[in-house]
Amino acid sequence: MSITKTEVLQKANAASKNTLMETLDIEIVDYGHDFLVARMPVTPKVHQPDGVLHGGATAALAESVGSFASHIFIDTEKMFVRGLEITANHIKSVSEGFVYAKATFLHKGRTTQLLDIRITDADDNLISICRLSTISLPKKKA
Repeated sequence: MSITKTEVLQKANAASKNTLMETLDIEIVDYGHDFLVARMPVTPKVHQPDGVLHGGATAALAESVGSFASHIFIDTEKMFVRGLEITANHIKSVSEGFVYAKATFLHKGRTTQLLDIRITDADDNLISICRLSTISLPKKKA
């Protein structure tokens, strides 16, 4: 029996309970064979003191969507994913609405992955460009 896209998205979002993703209201909204998309509301909860989206919240969104993308493309019975490095270049500020993070693979190796993550607003304006490297490691046998 195959699982529907809706069921995958529901399962992914359920896994975010009691995590930073839930705290920041990050929601996985779409995926395909080589990408994953999440969104985050831009509210005072994620603002800098001057009322615009905090770069740290943007980086948290990018790392969340990138790590989750790496996670769904591995055998989670045998492996787990950890972030190695993240960079973020902030291009434009935003103070309200939603931001969307689309993670696409630049490299999808068995051990390491490199993702390009573009953060945009609802009008598809580029807000930030991030790069995330992740590593897939074997789970220890019990």
